[in-house]
Amino acid sequence: MAGGPLDFWIDWASQIGVLSSLGFQIILHLFANIRRRSSSIVLRVPLWLAYQLADTTATYAAGQLLYSSSTPQDHQLIAFWAPFLLLHLGGPDNITAYALEDNKLWKRHLLNLVVQVAGAGYVLYKYIAGSGILLTLAAILIFVVGVAKYGERTCALWFANFSSLQSSLKLQARDKHHQHFYIEHQDWYNDLEDELVLQRAHSLFHICKRGIVDSVIMVDDSDSSSKVDSEEREIILRLRGDRKQMWRVMEMELSLMYDILYTKASVIHSWVGYCIRIISLLAITASLMLFWLSSKDDYSRVDVDITYTLLGGALVLEAKSLLGALGSSWALAFLCVTRWHWLRHSALCTGRWHRLRRKLISLRQSWPGKMMMTGSSRRWSGTIGQHNMLRFRAGQVDPISRRLANLFKMLGLGEWWDRRYYSWTVIVPETVLKRAQELNTRVSRYDVNTLGLLRHTWGKSALNNEKPGLFKKLKTWHGVDFHESIISWHIATDLILAREEKEKGLDTADERVETVRALSNYMMFLLVDRPYMLPGLPQNWLYKQTCINLDEICEENHLVSSPGDGFCTVFKKLFQPHHHWDLKPSALEKKLADLIVKLNDHKPSDAENPRLKYARNIANVIKEEKVYDKVHLLLSLWTDFLAYAANRCSRESHAKMLGSGGEFTTIVWLMIEHLRQIKTVNKQEDSPA
Repeated sequence: MAGGPLDFWIDWASQIGVLSSLGFQIILHLFANIRRRSSSIVLRVPLWLAYQLADTTATYAAGQLLYSSSTPQDHQLIAFWAPFLLLHLGGPDNITAYALEDNKLWKRHLLNLVVQVAGAGYVLYKYIAGSGILLTLAAILIFVVGVAKYGERTCALWFANFSSLQSSLKLQARDKHHQHFYIEHQDWYNDLEDELVLQRAHSLFHICKRGIVDSVIMVDDSDSSSKVDSEEREIILRLRGDRKQMWRVMEMELSLMYDILYTKASVIHSWVGYCIRIISLLAITASLMLFWLSSKDDYSRVDVDITYTLLGGALVLEAKSLLGALGSSWALAFLCVTRWHWLRHSALCTGRWHRLRRKLISLRQSWPGKMMMTGSSRRWSGTIGQHNMLRFRAGQVDPISRRLANLFKMLGLGEWWDRRYYSWTVIVPETVLKRAQELNTRVSRYDVNTLGLLRHTWGKSALNNEKPGLFKKLKTWHGVDFHESIISWHIATDLILAREEKEKGLDTADERVETVRALSNYMMFLLVDRPYMLPGLPQNWLYKQTCINLDEICEENHLVSSPGDGFCTVFKKLFQPHHHWDLKPSALEKKLADLIVKLNDHKPSDAENPRLKYARNIANVIKEEKVYDKVHLLLSLWTDFLAYAANRCSRESHAKMLGSGGEFTTIVWLMIEHLRQIKTVNKQEDSPA
């Protein structure tokens, strides 16, 4: 029996391969959209494995079909599975790329397409040709569908490249935008407010699309273009008056951008895309009927059942794909700009498309629909990361935590431990959300230059607005680099709030204090966990050196944790839902803040890394200047930091995060980008005729 498992694999490798390939396709169809709104590693790892194994399994199974040990009669049926593997390699509509870098590999996919099509064609020619007219016709139909779907995926990857997007935008005239989206049939969506928001997002989506690839907006002097510009400005100005509405529109626009970069949306919603889906469904149905009518007496019953499973699975998935495409808001965008007026009238004016859309929405809201039509949610994750340096280093004094940290460092997982144990996420506090939404009124279009960048330096306007000349007095310790400034002000914020609480009895439950802490911790989280989301050169050594200095303070002052912290407490903290963590400082954090304030300014370590000294000096200057409302000052300052970070972050980094649940700063960036559009339109209108 030593060769038993090997013999079993030789006999059944083809069957296991094609069924596994179908299984991975079903997993991707059902769960690919969790990436829109979740960055949880628990959910993303299985999806990543399915994405990676789907192509590998299909390719391996295709190779096995050439060398199957089945009888010649059974091999004819097994060869019939080769076109299905092409269909699987085409992938589902809701995921083409797992990471943004996958789009750059479209040439590799094109080469694989040629090789796989040639291989599948050879298998059909060798084993299917002459085996019976019905089976041959069925195989040809599936083969054509598989080639079309695989080619479509390759095109989607090509179109999602930034260079391809820039080229396509240069050819698109401004008067082709969807300015009439939400005028007709609004009464159909009185109880579905998100639908109207989504239509507004479609009408302004070209702003997000041009901004993400840094494409120049074409200037057109035609009357139609001027009319479009005026309508766009009117929409944006109206949204600025409704902060919540504008925020939701920005969320929807970014979800549409996700569709372009990570799904087949760019190729589905065209004449070719719709035709492929209609023809695919008809072809698979015809293939199923042909196979049902063909003679199956010479084939293994197991192989016949597997074939029916492949045909049935393909039929269900293609039906889902067609319904999803026709009922998508992208289909409305397609119908609004089509030159076929009869089609627009037949689908929109009669209300047929809107009835289909409502039925699909009802299906998605039902229990079966949540399993089958999982692409309904266009909202982002709604969470922000948090990292507090004082909490991080104060936690090191716990002996249990320190031992576990040393253990993970020995395993090469030290950085993962620090991020998991000392960084956390919170559902965006309502006060933080309101503060970010107010940016569209706080930031004027005159604050944005022609490049779409904020004119002022981070924190400068906030400090000077609070007290003229304050920025000049703090300039020495403000930091010459954005990363350095975040570290200094992050520690200074904790020192100022601790002093205010101690001297004036500041209420730590105050909403404004919560907002300040959340914004300060969020910027620190970006610096530690996602430095590519911040402008400037990452200063990881600066952060690590500051951590070392904080550890020295803890050791010199014998800072110890409170009794009762053991393995149970540590593991409860490690595996509890991160969004349940408290923003309020612990007793250890407050002690560490007091120790930093009392430090000697001429401490030798300050010469190597003076960020702690900078933080103390910032806190002292603000106290000496007798700033009346220090919390308001910090609130304005961190709001300034947030806007600067969002605006100066690379567009590719914003696009990258769309595939991981989205990032808070990305929505802020898009709001500022819309202000740039108003500025551009006004400049065109003011130019002499």
